[in-house]
Amino acid sequence: MKECSKSIQRRLACPNFARQYFVGEGMDIGGKPDPLCLYRELFPLMKDVRTWDLEDGDAQFLSGVADESYDFVHSSHCLEHLHDASEGLKNWFRVLRAGGHLVVIVPDEDLYEQGRFPSSFNTDHKSTFTIHKTESWSEQSINVLDMAAGLGAAADVRKIELLDATYRYGLPRYDQTLTPIGESGIEFVIRKRTTAELEHRGRQPSDASVPAGLRVHFNQYRDDMATLKRANLDHPPFQNDTQL
Repeated sequence: MKECSKSIQRRLACPNFARQYFVGEGMDIGGKPDPLCLYRELFPLMKDVRTWDLEDGDAQFLSGVADESYDFVHSSHCLEHLHDASEGLKNWFRVLRAGGHLVVIVPDEDLYEQGRFPSSFNTDHKSTFTIHKTESWSEQSINVLDMAAGLGAAADVRKIELLDATYRYGLPRYDQTLTPIGESGIEFVIRKRTTAELEHRGRQPSDASVPAGLRVHFNQYRDDMATLKRANLDHPPFQNDTQL
């Protein structure tokens, strides 16, 4: 029930979505009837968003979409409908440009399916998902961490969150996504490392020149720390227990 819409308020509270994740031109896979583009004005750095749905082809393959076509790729509750979720995620990552972000929400198997599969809440689900378990009650369970690792060295996992802030653990078995606030899912964000990062086996500091107006502030922070250390040479921290 409007799972993308439910996520917007939560995402607005996290600066990374507006500053890093939803930046540039994007693709929203399986977005109908609740597409991300409805909220474009809330993310100032987001440009055009292409909604890919059934009429465009199989989301598992994204046939006809060139490699590294988009700055970000988003999908809310589509991956669980694919016959091969891991292959689908690899193709979603394939069309992502280096430096861009893949933002995905899937149902959590314990919060959504709740011990039964095939799902009694959505019979089209092909897989269940968990962040990580050594064993699961579901024979079709996929560990999100393992799936991310399968993307290879270019996958930089930036965020994995169990979306249970509004989950009511005291209720009997019930599809809580039917409520206006229940998410019952897992959200993960994976950044695609650049060629330079892969060569260096990690991100390197920027070599950009810092304007003078900013340099004085950053240098002052460093000077303040040096002054503080000198002032405390004979006074170890957390020793003053006098009354305030």
